[in-house]
Amino acid sequence: MNVSYYIAKRLATIKQKNFSKFIIRLAIAATTLSVAIMIVALSFVNGFQRVISAKVFNFWGHIQVKQEIVEETGNAEEYPIKNNDSIVQFLKKNPEVLSVEPYAKKSAFLKTGTDIEGIVLKGLDKQYNFDRLKLFLVDGQWIKFKDSGYSNQINISSTIAKSLQLKVNDSLNVYFFIDGVKRGRKLNVAGIFKTGIDLYDKNFGICDINLIRRLYSWDEDAIGGYEVFLKDYKKIDTTNNLIYQGLPVAWYSNSIKKIQPQIFDWLQLQGQLKNILIGIMIVIAVVNLITCLIILALERTNMTGILKAIGTTDWTIQKIFLYNSIRIALYGILLGTAFGLLICFLQQQTGFIKLNEESYYIPEAQADIDWLQILVVDVFTFIICICTLIIPTYLVKKVQPVKAISFR
Repeated sequence: MNVSYYIAKRLATIKQKNFSKFIIRLAIAATTLSVAIMIVALSFVNGFQRVISAKVFNFWGHIQVKQEIVEETGNAEEYPIKNNDSIVQFLKKNPEVLSVEPYAKKSAFLKTGTDIEGIVLKGLDKQYNFDRLKLFLVDGQWIKFKDSGYSNQINISSTIAKSLQLKVNDSLNVYFFIDGVKRGRKLNVAGIFKTGIDLYDKNFGICDINLIRRLYSWDEDAIGGYEVFLKDYKKIDTTNNLIYQGLPVAWYSNSIKKIQPQIFDWLQLQGQLKNILIGIMIVIAVVNLITCLIILALERTNMTGILKAIGTTDWTIQKIFLYNSIRIALYGILLGTAFGLLICFLQQQTGFIKLNEESYYIPEAQADIDWLQILVVDVFTFIICICTLIIPTYLVKKVQPVKAISFR
């Protein structure tokens, strides 16, 4: 058996002094807390980014394809273009494309009595898949389309419904200003939705695209553009580049991340804050373990002197303290992993950590456990601890046997 390991194992079974016991427990507790916080932070940021991204993608698609090149924002209106079957077929041939949906956006005013609210109406057709929006619906139903003409129904957000004091089945007037002329229709509220994203809930509603075509005198197959939904949102940039390169002249594509950068820049900032937090936690764990090792080494100065006096090498003695520190680090990492996973599982089952939805777009924290990330955290933390713990063990080389044996 390795001499260093044998002595370290014996020391671990010997009753420690009260102060040493306290320092060891403190080191284990600090490592446990650090690892748990890293795991919780990673899982919560994963869930946070997934849920918010999914809200944006479900509402707008991953990529938008249009014909006119304009300075584009989330509220921009489109010029009418002819529905192009060859473009649709080209888009659907891409293996990453799940579906292609036509749409159009136009600014309007909603009026009930003396109350007026500005809004951007997003026109959809009867082929639109509302299943991706079902999580947003809080009351009523999505608009029903007619075989001919246009639907007289509208979907509004809970924010606008509250502002105009509307509920499902209520009527309201919708006005469009077309070439300086006000044109309007009376519509019924079919359903009320809530995305939790103020940018959408305060500004957007959903109507039949045929209503926009009728009021703006568009052709019956005119649209504003196409929303392209992908199978894997992680491939949005590469897929957008391929689509852009394959489109004919005068057509272009853009990812929703570039159209609405404010949300995705904010999500990216959360990821950067996560990395900073992980760095701080690793530093805390390492500093506590180093402090623990130094105290243990000083406490065993007498033993170190005796071992040196009988010819034990410095490295052999260093490994004794290193083995003890490794044991403490492993305990802390394992306990921290268990504690962090417990918090994540509890959050998944109960949602006990609530958030301000107006600030964070979701009512409660979401925990997405990535087992590979957890393994990386554990292994990386362990490697960092071991590499840094070797440094304080060099205190052993400074111990002089004669002085150390008489040390009390």
